[in-house]
Amino acid sequence: MECDVCGQAMWRWPVVQTAREEEIWSCLWCHAATYVGGEWFEISRPPYLPVEMRWEKAVADGLAAGVSHAFGIFDKTLCGIQEVGMSPSDHWWLPERENACGACREAAVVIDDRWPQAMRGEDARVSVARRL
Repeated sequence: MECDVCGQAMWRWPVVQTAREEEIWSCLWCHAATYVGGEWFEISRPPYLPVEMRWEKAVADGLAAGVSHAFGIFDKTLCGIQEVGMSPSDHWWLPERENACGACREAAVVIDDRWPQAMRGEDARVSVARRL
């Protein structure tokens, strides 16, 4: 599948099929997500979110205390750390905080710059609802 934001190839997540039969696709370049199938949409494309609202804080036993990392995709932080059992927390990763990982901050800015201005509006990405 091609990313509707940047045109790069997307990667399909290996998820267990359920009754909803939803596929999850992620763009390795701009980190846009697309959901195919599911209960409410044939295709669901979440809109652009600014850096301070896009990433959750990473949580894992092996992460250094006192440093806040952004949870990216593929169970890694944006700076590339991968720990067994890492997950996103229920809290935003805030890049402006003093304890925010500098490498995660740099990666977040690079990823954000990959989103064209035309794709940043609330209605820029088109979701296709299922017809009943």
